Amino acid sequence: MTLIQSPVGISVPHRFGQNESNRYVYEELLKESTEATSLACHYIERQLREAAQLPPDLPDDPRQLMEWSQTRCAAVAREYDSYLQSRKEGAPRRYFTNRSHAMYFLQHVAPTKNVDGAWLSGLLTHWQDCRFDGLLDTYLEELGEGIARRNHVVIYRTLLSEHDCIDLQNLDDEDYLQGALQLALGHCGDTYLPEAIGYNLGYEQLPLHLLITAYELRELGIDPQYFRLHVTIDNVSTGHGRKAVQALLQLMPPGEGRKEFYRRVAQGYRLNDLGSGSTAVIQRFDLNQEVLSMLERKRRFGQHMHSDFCRIEGRTVNQWLAEPGKMDAFLDAMERKGWILRGQPPQNSRFWHLIEGSGAVMFGVFSGYEKQLLRDWIADGWKDPDGQPFRVRTLHMDMQQPEVEDAEIETLRSSLEYLSPVDQIGALIPWLSASRHWRPAGLFATRLFMQLRSSLR
Repeated sequence: MTLIQSPVGISVPHRFGQNESNRYVYEELLKESTEATSLACHYIERQLREAAQLPPDLPDDPRQLMEWSQTRCAAVAREYDSYLQSRKEGAPRRYFTNRSHAMYFLQHVAPTKNVDGAWLSGLLTHWQDCRFDGLLDTYLEELGEGIARRNHVVIYRTLLSEHDCIDLQNLDDEDYLQGALQLALGHCGDTYLPEAIGYNLGYEQLPLHLLITAYELRELGIDPQYFRLHVTIDNVSTGHGRKAVQALLQLMPPGEGRKEFYRRVAQGYRLNDLGSGSTAVIQRFDLNQEVLSMLERKRRFGQHMHSDFCRIEGRTVNQWLAEPGKMDAFLDAMERKGWILRGQPPQNSRFWHLIEGSGAVMFGVFSGYEKQLLRDWIADGWKDPDGQPFRVRTLHMDMQQPEVEDAEIETLRSSLEYLSPVDQIGALIPWLSASRHWRPAGLFATRLFMQLRSSLR
Protein backbone atom coordinates (compact mmCIF):
# COMPACT_ATOMS: atom_id res chain seq x y z
CA MET A 1 0.00 0.00 0.00
CA THR A 2 1.31 3.44 -0.94
CA LEU A 3 0.69 6.76 0.80
CA ILE A 4 -0.41 9.86 -1.06
CA GLN A 5 0.53 13.17 0.51
CA SER A 6 -2.46 15.50 0.32
CA PRO A 7 -2.05 19.28 -0.04
CA VAL A 8 -2.83 19.70 3.65
CA GLY A 9 -0.24 17.20 4.81
CA ILE A 10 -2.52 14.21 5.37
CA SER A 11 -1.22 10.84 4.18
CA VAL A 12 -3.93 9.04 2.25
CA PRO A 13 -3.57 5.26 1.77
CA HIS A 14 -4.18 4.04 -1.73
CA ARG A 15 -3.70 0.63 -3.32
CA PHE A 16 -4.26 1.60 -6.95
CA GLY A 17 -1.70 2.26 -9.65
CA GLN A 18 -0.96 5.52 -11.41
CA ASN A 19 -2.86 4.98 -14.66
CA GLU A 20 -6.46 4.11 -13.91
CA SER A 21 -8.67 5.21 -16.77
CA ASN A 22 -11.08 8.07 -16.24
CA ARG A 23 -13.97 5.73 -16.87
CA TYR A 24 -12.72 3.26 -14.27
CA VAL A 25 -12.47 6.01 -11.66
CA TYR A 26 -15.90 7.35 -12.63
CA GLU A 27 -17.61 3.99 -12.30
CA GLU A 28 -15.81 3.03 -9.10
CA LEU A 29 -16.70 6.30 -7.39
CA LEU A 30 -20.34 5.88 -8.34
CA LYS A 31 -20.30 2.49 -6.60
CA GLU A 32 -19.41 4.22 -3.31
CA SER A 33 -17.08 1.36 -2.31
CA THR A 34 -15.03 1.39 0.90
CA GLU A 35 -11.97 2.45 -1.10
CA ALA A 36 -13.74 5.26 -2.95
CA THR A 37 -12.27 8.08 -0.86
CA SER A 38 -8.73 6.75 -1.27
CA LEU A 39 -9.17 6.41 -5.02
CA ALA A 40 -10.75 9.87 -5.21
CA CYS A 41 -7.87 11.58 -3.40
CA HIS A 42 -5.35 9.81 -5.60
CA TYR A 43 -7.24 10.91 -8.72
CA ILE A 44 -7.46 14.54 -7.58
CA GLU A 45 -3.71 14.63 -6.96
CA ARG A 46 -3.12 13.32 -10.48
CA GLN A 47 -5.36 15.94 -12.03
CA LEU A 48 -3.91 18.76 -9.93
CA ARG A 49 -0.49 17.95 -11.37
CA GLU A 50 -1.95 18.31 -14.85
CA ALA A 51 -3.79 21.52 -13.99
CA ALA A 52 -0.63 23.06 -12.55
CA GLN A 53 0.73 23.29 -16.11
CA LEU A 54 -2.14 25.58 -17.18
CA PRO A 55 -1.87 29.39 -17.06
CA PRO A 56 -3.54 31.22 -14.14
CA ASP A 57 -6.76 33.11 -14.78
CA LEU A 58 -7.98 34.44 -11.44
CA PRO A 59 -7.15 37.95 -10.19
CA ASP A 60 -4.29 38.13 -7.70
CA ASP A 61 -6.51 39.64 -5.02
CA PRO A 62 -9.63 37.61 -4.09
CA ARG A 63 -11.41 40.86 -3.26
CA GLN A 64 -11.47 41.55 -7.00
CA LEU A 65 -13.34 38.34 -7.78
CA MET A 66 -16.85 39.80 -7.89
CA GLU A 67 -15.82 42.47 -10.37
CA TRP A 68 -13.87 39.86 -12.35
CA SER A 69 -16.93 37.62 -12.51
CA GLN A 70 -19.24 40.44 -13.56
CA THR A 71 -16.81 41.53 -16.28
CA ARG A 72 -16.65 37.98 -17.65
CA CYS A 73 -20.44 37.74 -17.66
CA ALA A 74 -20.78 41.06 -19.50
CA ALA A 75 -18.27 39.91 -22.12
CA VAL A 76 -20.23 36.69 -22.67
CA ALA A 77 -23.45 38.70 -23.05
CA ARG A 78 -21.82 40.87 -25.73
CA GLU A 79 -20.51 37.82 -27.60
CA TYR A 80 -23.91 36.17 -27.48
CA ASP A 81 -25.59 39.32 -28.76
CA SER A 82 -23.12 39.30 -31.66
CA TYR A 83 -23.97 35.65 -32.32
CA LEU A 84 -27.70 36.39 -32.39
CA GLN A 85 -27.16 39.28 -34.76
CA SER A 86 -25.17 37.10 -37.12
CA ARG A 87 -27.95 34.49 -37.11
CA LYS A 88 -30.51 37.18 -37.96
CA GLU A 89 -28.32 38.11 -40.90
CA GLY A 90 -28.41 34.56 -42.23
CA ALA A 91 -25.35 32.93 -40.68
CA PRO A 92 -25.65 29.15 -40.20
CA ARG A 93 -25.64 27.43 -36.83
CA ARG A 94 -22.22 27.77 -35.22
CA TYR A 95 -22.20 24.45 -33.36
CA PHE A 96 -24.50 21.80 -34.77
CA THR A 97 -24.51 20.98 -38.47
CA ASN A 98 -27.50 18.66 -38.08
CA ARG A 99 -29.56 16.84 -35.50
CA SER A 100 -27.25 13.84 -35.16
CA HIS A 101 -24.40 16.25 -34.41
CA ALA A 102 -26.43 17.62 -31.48
CA MET A 103 -27.30 14.13 -30.27
CA TYR A 104 -23.62 13.17 -30.44
CA PHE A 105 -22.88 16.12 -28.19
CA LEU A 106 -25.61 15.12 -25.72
CA GLN A 107 -24.12 11.64 -25.47
CA HIS A 108 -20.50 12.66 -25.11
CA VAL A 109 -21.07 15.19 -22.33
CA ALA A 110 -23.46 12.85 -20.51
CA PRO A 111 -20.88 11.45 -18.03
CA THR A 112 -20.43 15.00 -16.73
CA LYS A 113 -24.09 16.03 -16.85
CA ASN A 114 -25.20 12.83 -15.12
CA VAL A 115 -23.27 13.80 -11.98
CA ASP A 116 -24.10 17.51 -12.09
CA GLY A 117 -23.14 19.24 -8.86
CA ALA A 118 -21.27 16.23 -7.44
CA TRP A 119 -18.21 18.31 -6.55
CA LEU A 120 -20.21 19.90 -3.70
CA SER A 121 -21.74 16.73 -2.27
CA GLY A 122 -18.91 16.25 0.24
CA LEU A 123 -19.78 19.52 1.97
CA LEU A 124 -23.21 18.43 3.21
CA THR A 125 -21.76 17.55 6.62
CA HIS A 126 -21.26 21.30 7.17
CA TRP A 127 -25.00 21.96 7.15
CA GLN A 128 -24.81 23.73 10.53
CA ASP A 129 -22.06 26.16 9.45
CA CYS A 130 -23.65 29.24 7.86
CA ARG A 131 -20.45 29.95 5.91
CA PHE A 132 -21.30 26.96 3.73
CA ASP A 133 -24.89 28.07 3.06
CA GLY A 134 -24.20 29.40 -0.44
CA LEU A 135 -22.45 26.20 -1.52
CA LEU A 136 -25.08 23.93 0.02
CA ASP A 137 -27.92 25.95 -1.49
CA THR A 138 -26.19 25.63 -4.86
CA TYR A 139 -25.95 21.86 -4.47
CA LEU A 140 -29.55 21.48 -3.33
CA GLU A 141 -30.70 23.52 -6.33
CA GLU A 142 -28.72 21.19 -8.61
CA LEU A 143 -30.75 18.42 -6.95
CA GLY A 144 -33.95 20.30 -7.75
CA GLU A 145 -34.60 20.57 -4.00
CA GLY A 146 -35.97 17.05 -4.21
CA ILE A 147 -38.47 17.76 -7.03
CA ALA A 148 -37.95 15.36 -9.96
CA ARG A 149 -38.89 17.83 -12.68
CA ARG A 150 -36.28 20.30 -11.35
CA ASN A 151 -33.50 17.82 -10.55
CA HIS A 152 -30.77 18.45 -13.11
CA VAL A 153 -29.72 14.83 -13.45
CA VAL A 154 -33.32 13.67 -13.84
CA ILE A 155 -33.83 16.29 -16.56
CA TYR A 156 -30.70 15.22 -18.43
CA ARG A 157 -31.36 11.50 -18.14
CA THR A 158 -34.89 12.08 -19.40
CA LEU A 159 -33.53 14.08 -22.34
CA LEU A 160 -31.20 11.22 -23.32
CA SER A 161 -33.99 8.70 -22.98
CA GLU A 162 -36.46 10.77 -25.00
CA HIS A 163 -34.05 10.87 -27.93
CA ASP A 164 -32.92 7.27 -27.56
CA CYS A 165 -29.26 8.13 -27.12
CA ILE A 166 -28.77 6.89 -23.57
CA ASP A 167 -26.25 4.19 -24.53
CA LEU A 168 -22.81 5.52 -23.49
CA GLN A 169 -20.74 2.39 -24.16
CA ASN A 170 -18.71 3.86 -27.02
CA LEU A 171 -17.57 7.15 -25.52
CA ASP A 172 -13.91 8.16 -25.37
CA ASP A 173 -12.18 7.79 -22.02
CA GLU A 174 -11.54 11.53 -21.96
CA ASP A 175 -15.30 12.09 -21.92
CA TYR A 176 -15.29 10.73 -18.36
CA LEU A 177 -12.55 13.00 -17.00
CA GLN A 178 -14.68 15.90 -15.77
CA GLY A 179 -17.35 13.62 -14.34
CA ALA A 180 -14.73 11.54 -12.52
CA LEU A 181 -13.15 14.73 -11.19
CA GLN A 182 -16.45 16.04 -9.90
CA LEU A 183 -17.17 12.75 -8.14
CA ALA A 184 -13.67 12.72 -6.66
CA LEU A 185 -14.04 16.24 -5.26
CA GLY A 186 -17.34 15.20 -3.73
CA HIS A 187 -15.71 12.24 -1.99
CA CYS A 188 -12.86 14.38 -0.63
CA GLY A 189 -14.68 17.62 0.13
CA ASP A 190 -12.93 18.32 3.42
CA THR A 191 -9.42 17.32 2.40
CA TYR A 192 -9.64 19.38 -0.78
CA LEU A 193 -11.97 22.14 0.38
CA PRO A 194 -10.08 25.03 -1.32
CA GLU A 195 -9.85 23.05 -4.57
CA ALA A 196 -13.58 22.24 -4.45
CA ILE A 197 -14.38 25.92 -3.86
CA GLY A 198 -12.12 26.94 -6.75
CA TYR A 199 -13.63 24.33 -9.04
CA ASN A 200 -17.12 25.54 -8.12
CA LEU A 201 -16.08 29.12 -8.85
CA GLY A 202 -15.00 28.17 -12.36
CA TYR A 203 -17.91 25.85 -13.13
CA GLU A 204 -20.54 28.39 -12.12
CA GLN A 205 -19.28 31.14 -14.46
CA LEU A 206 -21.68 31.54 -17.38
CA PRO A 207 -19.98 30.31 -20.58
CA LEU A 208 -20.87 31.40 -24.10
CA HIS A 209 -21.25 27.81 -25.27
CA LEU A 210 -24.14 27.26 -22.87
CA LEU A 211 -26.18 30.06 -24.46
CA ILE A 212 -25.44 28.98 -28.02
CA THR A 213 -26.13 25.33 -27.24
CA ALA A 214 -29.57 26.12 -25.81
CA TYR A 215 -30.41 28.26 -28.83
CA GLU A 216 -29.36 25.71 -31.44
CA LEU A 217 -30.85 22.67 -29.70
CA ARG A 218 -34.23 24.38 -29.77
CA GLU A 219 -33.82 25.01 -33.51
CA LEU A 220 -33.23 21.30 -34.01
CA GLY A 221 -36.32 20.23 -32.07
CA ILE A 222 -34.39 19.12 -28.98
CA ASP A 223 -35.64 20.48 -25.67
CA PRO A 224 -32.99 22.88 -24.30
CA GLN A 225 -34.45 22.94 -20.77
CA TYR A 226 -31.35 21.51 -19.09
CA PHE A 227 -29.05 24.09 -20.68
CA ARG A 228 -31.50 26.98 -20.40
CA LEU A 229 -31.89 26.21 -16.69
CA HIS A 230 -28.17 26.69 -16.16
CA VAL A 231 -28.25 30.00 -17.99
CA THR A 232 -30.70 31.35 -15.42
CA ILE A 233 -29.40 29.84 -12.17
CA ASP A 234 -25.71 30.47 -12.85
CA ASN A 235 -26.14 34.23 -13.12
CA VAL A 236 -23.64 36.44 -11.31
CA SER A 237 -26.32 38.80 -10.02
CA THR A 238 -28.17 36.52 -7.60
CA GLY A 239 -27.41 32.98 -8.76
CA HIS A 240 -24.72 30.35 -8.41
CA GLY A 241 -22.04 32.58 -9.91
CA ARG A 242 -22.46 35.15 -7.15
CA LYS A 243 -22.79 32.51 -4.42
CA ALA A 244 -19.53 30.94 -5.59
CA VAL A 245 -17.62 34.17 -5.01
CA GLN A 246 -19.35 34.89 -1.70
CA ALA A 247 -18.64 31.38 -0.37
CA LEU A 248 -14.96 31.70 -1.23
CA LEU A 249 -14.65 35.01 0.61
CA GLN A 250 -16.52 33.70 3.64
CA LEU A 251 -14.46 30.51 3.94
CA MET A 252 -11.01 32.00 3.48
CA PRO A 253 -9.04 31.68 6.72
CA PRO A 254 -7.71 34.77 8.51
CA GLY A 255 -4.09 35.77 8.68
CA GLU A 256 -1.21 34.12 6.88
CA GLY A 257 -3.26 31.09 5.81
CA ARG A 258 -5.20 33.17 3.30
CA LYS A 259 -2.44 33.18 0.68
CA GLU A 260 -2.02 29.41 0.67
CA PHE A 261 -5.80 28.87 0.71
CA TYR A 262 -6.25 31.12 -2.32
CA ARG A 263 -3.36 29.43 -4.13
CA ARG A 264 -5.17 26.12 -3.76
CA VAL A 265 -8.46 27.73 -4.84
CA ALA A 266 -6.71 28.79 -8.05
CA GLN A 267 -5.51 25.22 -8.57
CA GLY A 268 -9.04 23.93 -8.19
CA TYR A 269 -10.31 26.57 -10.59
CA ARG A 270 -7.92 25.34 -13.28
CA LEU A 271 -9.28 21.80 -12.97
CA ASN A 272 -12.22 23.00 -15.07
CA ASP A 273 -9.95 23.22 -18.12
CA LEU A 274 -8.88 19.56 -18.13
CA GLY A 275 -10.29 17.08 -20.62
CA SER A 276 -12.56 17.76 -23.56
CA GLY A 277 -14.74 20.80 -23.04
CA SER A 278 -18.11 21.25 -24.69
CA THR A 279 -16.78 23.07 -27.75
CA ALA A 280 -14.03 20.48 -28.23
CA VAL A 281 -16.62 17.70 -28.18
CA ILE A 282 -18.70 19.57 -30.75
CA GLN A 283 -15.72 20.17 -33.04
CA ARG A 284 -14.60 16.55 -33.18
CA PHE A 285 -17.86 15.28 -34.66
CA ASP A 286 -17.43 13.82 -38.16
CA LEU A 287 -20.69 12.51 -39.61
CA ASN A 288 -19.12 10.14 -42.12
CA GLN A 289 -16.75 8.66 -39.55
CA GLU A 290 -19.53 8.29 -36.98
CA VAL A 291 -21.68 6.40 -39.49
CA LEU A 292 -18.81 4.06 -40.39
CA SER A 293 -17.88 3.48 -36.73
CA MET A 294 -21.50 2.75 -35.85
CA LEU A 295 -21.91 0.28 -38.72
CA GLU A 296 -18.64 -1.40 -37.82
CA ARG A 297 -19.96 -2.03 -34.31
CA LYS A 298 -23.20 -3.37 -35.74
CA ARG A 299 -21.31 -5.54 -38.22
CA ARG A 300 -19.97 -7.83 -35.50
CA PHE A 301 -23.51 -8.73 -34.43
CA GLY A 302 -25.16 -8.81 -37.84
CA GLN A 303 -22.67 -10.72 -39.98
CA HIS A 304 -24.55 -14.03 -39.60
CA MET A 305 -28.10 -12.68 -39.27
CA HIS A 306 -29.07 -12.04 -42.92
CA SER A 307 -30.46 -14.43 -45.49
CA ASP A 308 -28.67 -15.14 -48.78
CA PHE A 309 -31.68 -14.02 -50.82
CA CYS A 310 -30.38 -10.53 -51.52
CA ARG A 311 -27.05 -9.94 -53.24
CA ILE A 312 -25.27 -6.63 -53.79
CA GLU A 313 -22.65 -6.69 -56.53
CA GLY A 314 -22.51 -10.47 -56.31
CA ARG A 315 -22.04 -10.68 -52.55
CA THR A 316 -24.56 -11.50 -49.83
CA VAL A 317 -25.09 -9.07 -47.00
CA ASN A 318 -23.44 -11.57 -44.63
CA GLN A 319 -20.39 -11.64 -46.88
CA TRP A 320 -20.22 -7.83 -46.90
CA LEU A 321 -20.39 -7.81 -43.11
CA ALA A 322 -17.89 -10.62 -42.57
CA GLU A 323 -14.78 -8.53 -43.21
CA PRO A 324 -13.78 -5.72 -40.81
CA GLY A 325 -13.18 -2.24 -42.18
CA LYS A 326 -15.34 -2.59 -45.29
CA MET A 327 -18.38 -0.58 -44.29
CA ASP A 328 -17.46 2.33 -46.56
CA ALA A 329 -17.26 -0.06 -49.52
CA PHE A 330 -20.61 -1.60 -48.53
CA LEU A 331 -22.28 1.82 -48.46
CA ASP A 332 -20.75 2.69 -51.83
CA ALA A 333 -22.14 -0.55 -53.25
CA MET A 334 -25.63 0.22 -51.95
CA GLU A 335 -25.42 3.65 -53.55
CA ARG A 336 -24.46 2.15 -56.90
CA LYS A 337 -27.31 -0.35 -56.60
CA GLY A 338 -29.73 2.54 -55.94
CA TRP A 339 -30.65 1.46 -52.44
CA ILE A 340 -29.27 4.72 -51.07
CA LEU A 341 -29.98 8.02 -52.83
CA ARG A 342 -27.82 10.61 -51.11
CA GLY A 343 -28.80 14.25 -51.21
CA GLN A 344 -32.48 13.32 -51.44
CA PRO A 345 -35.20 12.82 -48.83
CA PRO A 346 -34.24 9.66 -46.90
CA GLN A 347 -37.73 8.28 -47.58
CA ASN A 348 -36.67 7.93 -51.24
CA SER A 349 -34.02 5.37 -50.28
CA ARG A 350 -34.93 1.71 -50.07
CA PHE A 351 -32.37 1.20 -47.32
CA TRP A 352 -34.14 3.75 -45.10
CA HIS A 353 -37.41 1.81 -45.29
CA LEU A 354 -35.58 -1.30 -44.09
CA ILE A 355 -34.69 0.34 -40.78
CA GLU A 356 -37.41 2.94 -40.07
CA GLY A 357 -41.05 2.29 -39.29
CA SER A 358 -42.92 -0.39 -37.34
CA GLY A 359 -43.09 -2.56 -40.47
CA ALA A 360 -39.39 -2.26 -41.27
CA VAL A 361 -37.61 -5.63 -41.53
CA MET A 362 -34.82 -4.27 -39.31
CA PHE A 363 -37.12 -2.53 -36.85
CA GLY A 364 -35.36 -2.10 -33.50
CA VAL A 365 -31.88 -2.87 -34.83
CA PHE A 366 -30.79 0.78 -34.72
CA SER A 367 -31.28 3.18 -31.83
CA GLY A 368 -32.80 6.60 -32.35
CA TYR A 369 -29.36 8.18 -32.42
CA GLU A 370 -28.04 5.62 -34.90
CA LYS A 371 -31.00 6.17 -37.21
CA GLN A 372 -30.48 9.90 -36.98
CA LEU A 373 -26.86 9.42 -38.05
CA LEU A 374 -27.98 7.44 -41.09
CA ARG A 375 -30.75 9.88 -41.90
CA ASP A 376 -28.44 12.89 -41.86
CA TRP A 377 -25.80 11.00 -43.84
CA ILE A 378 -28.30 10.01 -46.53
CA ALA A 379 -29.82 13.49 -46.66
CA ASP A 380 -26.30 14.88 -47.21
CA GLY A 381 -27.40 18.51 -46.93
CA TRP A 382 -30.96 18.06 -48.18
CA LYS A 383 -33.35 19.93 -45.93
CA ASP A 384 -36.97 19.16 -45.24
CA PRO A 385 -38.94 22.04 -46.80
CA ASP A 386 -41.33 21.93 -43.85
CA GLY A 387 -38.41 22.38 -41.48
CA GLN A 388 -39.60 19.52 -39.28
CA PRO A 389 -36.73 17.57 -37.69
CA PHE A 390 -36.83 13.82 -37.41
CA ARG A 391 -38.73 12.32 -34.46
CA VAL A 392 -39.29 15.55 -32.59
CA ARG A 393 -40.19 14.98 -28.96
CA THR A 394 -40.58 17.85 -26.55
CA LEU A 395 -40.10 17.29 -22.84
CA HIS A 396 -42.73 18.76 -20.54
CA MET A 397 -40.79 19.17 -17.34
CA ASP A 398 -43.24 21.76 -16.05
CA MET A 399 -46.07 19.24 -15.81
CA GLN A 400 -47.12 18.12 -12.35
CA GLN A 401 -45.60 14.77 -11.53
CA PRO A 402 -47.19 12.41 -8.98
CA GLU A 403 -45.33 11.50 -5.81
CA VAL A 404 -43.42 8.28 -6.37
CA GLU A 405 -43.32 5.61 -3.69
CA ASP A 406 -41.01 2.61 -3.86
CA ALA A 407 -39.34 0.03 -1.64
CA GLU A 408 -36.23 2.18 -1.12
CA ILE A 409 -38.31 5.00 0.30
CA GLU A 410 -40.11 2.68 2.69
CA THR A 411 -36.79 1.19 3.84
CA LEU A 412 -35.35 4.67 4.34
CA ARG A 413 -38.38 5.81 6.32
CA SER A 414 -38.07 2.78 8.58
CA SER A 415 -34.37 3.42 9.20
CA LEU A 416 -35.11 6.97 10.34
CA GLU A 417 -38.02 6.17 12.62
CA TYR A 418 -36.19 6.09 15.98
CA LEU A 419 -33.40 8.57 15.20
CA SER A 420 -33.11 12.09 16.54
CA PRO A 421 -33.45 14.90 13.98
CA VAL A 422 -29.66 15.45 13.91
CA ASP A 423 -29.01 11.73 13.44
CA GLN A 424 -31.65 11.66 10.72
CA ILE A 425 -29.71 14.29 8.78
CA GLY A 426 -26.57 12.16 9.11
CA ALA A 427 -28.47 9.14 7.77
CA LEU A 428 -29.94 11.15 4.89
CA ILE A 429 -26.68 12.63 3.60
CA PRO A 430 -25.56 9.46 1.74
CA TRP A 431 -28.86 9.58 -0.15
CA LEU A 432 -27.96 13.01 -1.52
CA SER A 433 -24.86 11.61 -3.25
CA ALA A 434 -24.41 11.65 -7.04
CA SER A 435 -25.31 7.98 -7.37
CA ARG A 436 -28.59 8.25 -5.43
CA HIS A 437 -30.11 11.73 -5.30
CA TRP A 438 -31.95 11.40 -8.63
CA ARG A 439 -33.72 8.19 -7.61
CA PRO A 440 -37.14 8.42 -5.89
CA ALA A 441 -35.62 7.71 -2.47
CA GLY A 442 -32.91 10.29 -3.11
CA LEU A 443 -35.49 12.90 -4.03
CA PHE A 444 -37.44 12.08 -0.87
CA ALA A 445 -34.23 12.29 1.18
CA THR A 446 -33.39 15.69 -0.31
CA ARG A 447 -36.76 17.13 0.66
CA LEU A 448 -36.53 15.74 4.17
CA PHE A 449 -32.94 16.96 4.56
CA MET A 450 -34.03 20.47 3.66
CA GLN A 451 -36.92 20.38 6.12
CA LEU A 452 -34.73 19.16 8.98
CA ARG A 453 -31.93 21.59 8.15
CA SER A 454 -34.38 24.48 8.25
CA SER A 455 -36.00 23.39 11.52
CA LEU A 456 -32.67 22.85 13.30
CA ARG A 457 -31.08 26.17 12.37
